[in-house]
Amino acid sequence: MTRRVVGEIAFGSETSDGPQIGDWELARNVSEWIEVLAISIIAISVVIAMAQLARSVFTGGRGRQAYSEFKRSFSTGVLLGLDLLIAADIIRTVTLDQTLENVAALGLLVVVRTFLAWSLVLEADGRWPWQQPTSPQADVAKPDEDDR
Repeated sequence: MTRRVVGEIAFGSETSDGPQIGDWELARNVSEWIEVLAISIIAISVVIAMAQLARSVFTGGRGRQAYSEFKRSFSTGVLLGLDLLIAADIIRTVTLDQTLENVAALGLLVVVRTFLAWSLVLEADGRWPWQQPTSPQADVAKPDEDDR
């Protein structure tokens, strides 16, 4: 079995067929595909949310309710995309780039993305993620007086 040495650590086998533990090229490819999936989900969710908003507005929907539904649809897709981007960063940092600088950068990215996710939930639902709705109708947009 041939072993590859990177720095002081020996990783995997270069001669066996198929993915092996320590096959860092596989980890790189998986993290890149997760990033592509995350970006696709974000882009598709933006298009779907905008299409739903346009349909609601043009079919006589209420403005505030349509906007509230847009924010929820948009936020859901962005939150899913952010979660996938964090997963890709974790895979890359844990398997590929195990330096203190990269771990610190990952920590900063997680903090920033977590704050962004909380901000999206606050904007879409009007409450922090850890707060329960005050009533079953609390999450439903109330019609504005201009919408009547």
